[in-house]
Amino acid sequence: MKKNKFLDTGLGVFLAAILANLLWGSASPCIKLGYQLFQISSDAVMSQIFFAGIRFTLAGVLTVIFGSLTEHRLLVPGKGSAGMLIALALTQTILQYTFFYMGLSKAPGYKGSVISPSSVFFAVLLATIVLRQEKLTVRKILGCVIGFAGVVLVSLQSAGDAGGFRWDGEGFLVLAAFSYACSTVLIKRFSQRENPVTLSGYQFIIGGFVMAAVSFLGGGRLQPVSAKAWLLMLYLGLLSAVAYTLWSLLLQRHPVSHITVYSFANPVFGVILSALLLDEGKNLNVPLCLLSLLLVSLGVWIVNSRSKGVKREVYTT
Repeated sequence: MKKNKFLDTGLGVFLAAILANLLWGSASPCIKLGYQLFQISSDAVMSQIFFAGIRFTLAGVLTVIFGSLTEHRLLVPGKGSAGMLIALALTQTILQYTFFYMGLSKAPGYKGSVISPSSVFFAVLLATIVLRQEKLTVRKILGCVIGFAGVVLVSLQSAGDAGGFRWDGEGFLVLAAFSYACSTVLIKRFSQRENPVTLSGYQFIIGGFVMAAVSFLGGGRLQPVSAKAWLLMLYLGLLSAVAYTLWSLLLQRHPVSHITVYSFANPVFGVILSALLLDEGKNLNVPLCLLSLLLVSLGVWIVNSRSKGVKREVYTT
């Protein structure tokens, strides 16, 4: 029974979807700030992964708590869910965020925000060509081409020290997006047998714990400069838990295409917040960056849109 009637209204959908994407868009600049506050250098790989592991263990616990409060029961994985959780922990957390945190240490925060939505296009290609979960249409091909054009444009723009493409910077960010796309198609299949919030919460816990344990044994450490560092860590955990819980509630109540179209706001918020919080505005080629944002947003919209009377499955970041 749907008890939160506000999320059934147009205003409720708009506010919740925008808030979720604002939170996700703030992740890249906040991670960059976290590197400063925890004194993690760009070549301290184990400390970067340790940072991510702690964040997602916390995010998993908070997701389970929020989900349990929403469902009015303790969310516990059902029998036979172990394999699903391990597969999701590997793709959605361990591989995705190992590449993302490592890549973000070598690339500007705004690039992380704009490259991340490329997972939408990877997911479409995986679902249509590899897993054959749906048909590949001209509309989807067009959306993928336009969206990738935006990703390539922002990755290759020359703007002071922020220009160029590094395999261990922007390249890792693209690999992170591909890993998330793999988890997206897995969630599509697994959510038919298990609550998606339960899957997300517990895979965060498993993946985060593995990342934290392995990186700690490998020498990863955090050296907070002040209490602000831990407050930022709490925020990073909360943003994942709150954003995912809101997104899941919206998807329960409304057609997927009506919700995922809001994902265009993610890179927009990411670029704006990176410029404000990280002082990256001086390194931006503004016209090229705006064009790349337009292309990514247009590509996401085209992929998520549907022809009149034709039902489609869509994906989001």
